[in-house]
Amino acid sequence: MDINNRAEWVHCPVCGNKTRLQIRTDTELKNFPLYCPKCKQESLINAKELQITVIKGLGMKNQND
Repeated sequence: MDINNRAEWVHCPVCGNKTRLQIRTDTELKNFPLYCPKCKQESLINAKELQITVIKGLGMKNQND
């Protein structure tokens, strides 16, 4: 893979674990709902040039509650 297009895992802003999402340096996300399978929380993020900005933690609870 070209060094200019390296990919990195997106980490959950709540618990810090890796999510199932990878982004590259040329990836741009706006108002993206990021779900963490470990803590089951959803956060709204922006991403540009591998920099993640948390807009808001949506705090979704388990659907079985």
